[in-house]
Amino acid sequence: MASKPKAAEAKVPVLKGQEAEDKVLEYIKRMNRPFGAVDVAANLKGAVPKTATQKILVALADKGELVQKTYGKTTFFVANQDKLGDVSSEKLADQEKEYKSIEEENKALAADVRALSTELAKLRAAPTDAALAVSLEGAISATEKARQRLAPLQAGTPLVSAAELGELDAEWTRWRGEWVRRKKIFTTFWQLATDPLPPQDANDLADDLGVDLDTPEHAALERGPVCASTGGAGVLGKRRR
Repeated sequence: MASKPKAAEAKVPVLKGQEAEDKVLEYIKRMNRPFGAVDVAANLKGAVPKTATQKILVALADKGELVQKTYGKTTFFVANQDKLGDVSSEKLADQEKEYKSIEEENKALAADVRALSTELAKLRAAPTDAALAVSLEGAISATEKARQRLAPLQAGTPLVSAAELGELDAEWTRWRGEWVRRKKIFTTFWQLATDPLPPQDANDLADDLGVDLDTPEHAALERGPVCASTGGAGVLGKRRR
C-alpha cells in the first residue's frame, strides 16, 4: 500500500540584499537589546541565513546604525540609541496605559493560578475511589465485629457467671492482702534504715537501690473504692452489678 504523501511544510522565504538588511535592522531596533548573529538568524526563522546575518550586522555597524561590542570570542550588536527616534508623549501615554492594563491582567491571572493551585492540592490530598473502597470495607468489617460482640449483651446473656465472680473476688482478696502485708514489712524496715538520714539522702538511697516508692496515682488508688474495702467478694461484685 503506497504511503500517504506528507503535507508540504510552509517555508519562510529567504530574503536577500536590501530586503534582508532592512529585516535585520528592523528586528534589532524593535527588540532594542543586544543580539549575536546566531540569535538574530534563529529569531528570524531562517528568513536571513546565518552567514548573511553576520555580514549584514557588521555592515550596519560600519554605517553607524548598530553598535558592535565584543566580549571574549562573542560579538554582540545593539541598535544605536542615537539613531532611535523620540517617542511622543501620546505614544508614551498609550504605552503606560497598555502596561497598566497588562499588569492588572497579570494580577488577575496570578490570583486564578493561586486559586486553582489550592483546588488542585485539595484534589490530590483527597482519597481516590480505590482508597475509599478499602476504607469503607474496613469500616463495614469493624462494624460487623462490634455488632457480634454486642449481640450477647443485647440479648441479656451474662458474660461472667456468679462462680467466676466469686473466684475473681477470692483472688483479689488473697493478693490484695499479700500486697498489704509485704508493703507493711517494707515500710517498717525502710523507716528503720532511713530514720537517721535527711529526707534528701533517703531519696538518693532509694534511687541507688532502685526502690520505686508509691506515686500520687498509687496513693489515689489506695484511697479509692476498690482498695478502701477489704470485703473481698463485695468489691468486684458491687462494681460489676
